[in-house]
Amino acid sequence: METRRLTMAQALIEFLKNQYVERDGKQHAFFAGMLGIFGHGNVAGIGQALQQNPDFPYILVRNEQSGVHMAAAFAKACNRLRTFACTSSIGPGATNMITGAALATINRLPVLLLPGDIFANRKVAPVLQQLESTSTQDVGVNDCFKPVSRYWDRIYRPEQLITALPEAMRVLTSPSDCGAVTLALPQDVQTEAYDYPEELFRNRVWLIRRSQPDTVSFNRALEAIRLSRKPLIVAGGGVLMSEASQALAAFATQTGIPVAETQAGKGSLPWEHAQAMGAIGATGTLASNRLANSADLVIGIGTRYSDFTSASMTAFQNPEVSFVNINTAEFDAYKVGAVPLIADARVALEQLRTALAGHSVGAEYTSEVASLKAGWEAEVDRLFHLNNPDRPAQSEVIGAIWEASEPRDVILSAAGSHPGDLHKLWRTRTPNGYHMEYGYSCMGYEIPGAIGAKMADPGREVYVFLGDGTYLMMPTEIVTSVQEGVKIVIVLVDNHGFASIGGLSRSLGQQGFGTSYRTRSKVSGQLDGEPLQVDFVANARSLGAHAFKAKTLAELRDALQKAKSLDRTTVIVVETDPSVGVPSYESWWDVAVAEVSESESVRKARDQYEAARKRERHHL
Repeated sequence: METRRLTMAQALIEFLKNQYVERDGKQHAFFAGMLGIFGHGNVAGIGQALQQNPDFPYILVRNEQSGVHMAAAFAKACNRLRTFACTSSIGPGATNMITGAALATINRLPVLLLPGDIFANRKVAPVLQQLESTSTQDVGVNDCFKPVSRYWDRIYRPEQLITALPEAMRVLTSPSDCGAVTLALPQDVQTEAYDYPEELFRNRVWLIRRSQPDTVSFNRALEAIRLSRKPLIVAGGGVLMSEASQALAAFATQTGIPVAETQAGKGSLPWEHAQAMGAIGATGTLASNRLANSADLVIGIGTRYSDFTSASMTAFQNPEVSFVNINTAEFDAYKVGAVPLIADARVALEQLRTALAGHSVGAEYTSEVASLKAGWEAEVDRLFHLNNPDRPAQSEVIGAIWEASEPRDVILSAAGSHPGDLHKLWRTRTPNGYHMEYGYSCMGYEIPGAIGAKMADPGREVYVFLGDGTYLMMPTEIVTSVQEGVKIVIVLVDNHGFASIGGLSRSLGQQGFGTSYRTRSKVSGQLDGEPLQVDFVANARSLGAHAFKAKTLAELRDALQKAKSLDRTTVIVVETDPSVGVPSYESWWDVAVAEVSESESVRKARDQYEAARKRERHHL
């Protein structure tokens, strides 16, 4: 057998360069390169290996966490067919990536994490930034990645790569098991040489299989659909990841079954489609939520039924409701007592459509669906054009961004009040035009996530919609966007604090305590003094971006048009009227209220909570 003598780090990079995936006869290089920051623990190993492999791009980021966010967003925008690897030094550089690992795993997105680790030979111990345990020498901070990784390994010897790397790729390319994969790399082992077999470095193509449903479950699902009078489809992220939007559109048109969308699944249908009812659940539309309330059959496609999707298990109130779940993951397919179709979404929809030829919902239900859709679209038009006399309402800002965007452009967000309003109001025109990280809803994802989404398809604009609270957590990746020539457009809503959690706090009877950006009062001792003044325009410009302040809706529209012609990342700051919100549309979210309190407002909120919680259901 021919061999090549390489350091462990050199062999790792050589392997990553030669990994491909294939789906539907199309092949893609799986890894687009490496993101990270060098420090002790990776500079002499992976750093040296990357230096001698200029055909495997290295992108310097400003924070290891945001590097993982960038990789996850890139993978999401590529429908999991491509990703980045992420490297860090040992210690704080490594643990910075844990939040990103959790985000990737929760959202089922493939990201390879390569944190530096302590010396495997243990001669030099404790090294700088090493965690010591009194009960074992076989533990370090990288063990913290275990619960947030789909696969975890520590490479104690250079030859262990030969068996570890194929396992890592198996998980990264699995439609049902993908998420973060962590390979902890001791810094001495990274530099050690070994005679690796040449076969390890050959081009390897990993087939992304489209799994078929089993006959028994398929026939049971068919029977359930034929017997239902008020069926509803809940389209999750699995529709987009399997590239099943066209199959869903054809199925919905043929059967007349309306389609509601989760945060991850929004964009499964274009908003103009007759059966597109928009968002469902705690951040849902009136059309979807009313249909969910009375549905006798719910067909979940690629969804895991999070609390937001199910409105904390209050969305489906029909006593006779049943479920059919199409999912590649058995774990999710069996939820809510469903008939489980463990299959690829596109395959299952195409087979169901063929088997249901000539079947459609009744005329009365068709009329109800059409009426609800027309009413909802009128509501969106109203919220887009409120003509608020003071500052623009947030819904008007969303409307202005939508009107400025092109059909293939992307709106991206993750946390605060923005995901809820966007889920309801954004009119998605093409698949992946709505990019929401709402599995982890991680503040700070937005700017690095937008860079990742833009790198996946540089020919379209990516609009970032975020608040001042999340902007202040991770603005430094603007520097990375300028460094790499990756232009994004950031619309920053200055709420002077955490608007979303402040509103939630008030709904719990807590008057928004600790959610505003204010100085500490010398009188009360609390954070209720004068508002903090942050110059976001100056901050953005200092990081290399173009930046504007829009005081009115007209100025915002002008700035959005100007941003299209500019050569690099642009930040547009706008203040909104916090008193004008978007209604909840007969939905609810379970956030427990203190059972005992000295505050009358908290006691009142507890009474309302107890009443609302009575609608929660088990679906067995």
